[in-house]
Amino acid sequence: MDKPITYFEVLKWASSFLETHDKDASIAEYLLLEYNQWTKTDLLLHFKKDVPRDLLDRLSNDLEKVSQDYPPQYLIGSCEFYGERFLVSEDTLIPRPETEELVECCLTENDFQNKVVVDVGTGTGIIAISLKKNRPDWTVKAIDLSPEALKVAQKNAKHLETNIEFYEGNTLEPVANQMFDIILSNPPYISVDEWDEMDESVRNYEPKLALFAKKNGLAIYEKLAKEATQLLTSDGKIYLEIGYQQGDSVAHIFQEHFPKKIVEVVKDMSGHDRIVKVY
Repeated sequence: MDKPITYFEVLKWASSFLETHDKDASIAEYLLLEYNQWTKTDLLLHFKKDVPRDLLDRLSNDLEKVSQDYPPQYLIGSCEFYGERFLVSEDTLIPRPETEELVECCLTENDFQNKVVVDVGTGTGIIAISLKKNRPDWTVKAIDLSPEALKVAQKNAKHLETNIEFYEGNTLEPVANQMFDIILSNPPYISVDEWDEMDESVRNYEPKLALFAKKNGLAIYEKLAKEATQLLTSDGKIYLEIGYQQGDSVAHIFQEHFPKKIVEVVKDMSGHDRIVKVY
């Protein structure tokens, strides 16, 4: 591509390249929008304009990586979640839309009155930071086992001007002497038996520590349930993201540990079991 080429031509070529490699053609548009921090309208207005050479080279290199299953969000280094932009890296999971539903569920059911909240397995910090942004009076704490993930979360908290207390450690162990009004977690919940069903980009590049759990993906829920019995206030609530086949199993675990509370499985927008609430 030595001669000048327009955005329209580049988008057509890039989309075709991705389709040839069995990748989602919309990634081409996503990359162009992200490079330029444009809306789709901006891209449309630039359709007949030439693409700068450095941007064209970057797109070519990035498309080659995408063809080898590298996640485009890691190429950009950030992604949108619940109306804010968060840094992401290979040390963190890429935020999913389903987790926005977990945040929305918690915010909808809890008002602005001060609460002490903890996010277990915070990763990029998306849950903790989104809650704090929308409920400034809440005291929000976040835990992760990975020091690398915590560095990313701390950068996100600073960039988004949110005051979060971060702890390095396993599940609720680092805050074992504290009490909480709300406990949330999107923990590792994939069974190793599901390896073959996973997308190549997830298997090859996203952190295994944040994905897999023993006992068919239920080990972290069992540990959380046991620990939470000592740390949840009497009228406290728990919100958990789960795998689409885990609703009954996770609900049973928490009902056993909290026999006096209501345990409910909530479906996501796709109709799959996605959240377990304890209240």
